[in-house]
Amino acid sequence: MNPKRKQRLLIILGMVFGLGIAVGLVMYALSQNINLFFTPTQIATGTAPDDQFIRVGGMVREGSMTRDPSSLQVAFDVTDFDHNVRVTYTGILPDLFREGQGVVVQGRVHNGLFAATEVLAKHDENYMPPEVTEALKQSGQLDKIMGRN
Repeated sequence: MNPKRKQRLLIILGMVFGLGIAVGLVMYALSQNINLFFTPTQIATGTAPDDQFIRVGGMVREGSMTRDPSSLQVAFDVTDFDHNVRVTYTGILPDLFREGQGVVVQGRVHNGLFAATEVLAKHDENYMPPEVTEALKQSGQLDKIMGRN
């Protein structure tokens, strides 16, 4: 092989190898920041990964909220009307948080319980997070929640 051609081939192979390493590092960094969305049914059936940062959406089940009187710890159930997931959260809940309303919580699943680091409530009576809307649509409960028969 011609030495000039061999040099070009080595340069091209080096560039491809370097590009491959750069893409691999970027993909690894991005995979650490992905927030996957799961429904309570997916968590109850074991589809959601344990100890990975995820989001869960649904409705806050009526009568499920309990507060610890000596701290800011709150526990409540998030439901898609097929399954419930018990959520624990320590902190101040959003002003619009209430039972029977849509909510998205971020945190980790550990042994079937969801430890939330952030609670996001809907911002008006007509809005529901898109993920929650889709989950309720799949379970066939969306029309019931929206007051349609």
